[in-house]
Amino acid sequence: MTALLRFQGVALTRGGRMLFEGLDLSLEAGSALMISGPNGSGKSSLLRLAAGLLHARRGAVAAQRAALADDNHALDRELPLARALGFWTGLAGRGQSLDAAMTAMGLTALARVPVRLLSSGQAKRATIARVITSGAPLWLLDEPLNALDRDGADRLAGAIAAHRAGGGAVLAASHVPLPGEWRQLELGR
Repeated sequence: MTALLRFQGVALTRGGRMLFEGLDLSLEAGSALMISGPNGSGKSSLLRLAAGLLHARRGAVAAQRAALADDNHALDRELPLARALGFWTGLAGRGQSLDAAMTAMGLTALARVPVRLLSSGQAKRATIARVITSGAPLWLLDEPLNALDRDGADRLAGAIAAHRAGGGAVLAASHVPLPGEWRQLELGR
């Protein structure tokens, strides 16, 4: 089985400090791995490394096309939500249905609302909808439950389950347990 993400002997430094070294991991289709650990242990950096935004000091990282959801919503704040998300749907011509993603995250009624007017929870839902619309086989989620209410958390769990069932994989960093079954990796022990 082909891995959607593979780290082999990976070491990462940030600000002159070694965050982790000798890290091996693999995510195949349908799998989910949750990264935990104290602040500063390298959870977010590991996700950015998987996304290709950082480079390993040593080792090899191989990843399929990935979509990252972090504090940067990556949506044009002045556009109505549907148009802002639509950019990502059509970007590579491989995206998922915009309507399906908005429905999955409970955003349909907000389609015409400018992104800048969304609450924190609505913006988090929109960020997850952006990941869904990307069609990327690998989802990278940084603290995905932050700002979500119970309904948002349930919708996230459903989206993750559907993505995994469809052959996708998820790598998430979180301080709190995530719904569903996850392999665990703790950094900074």
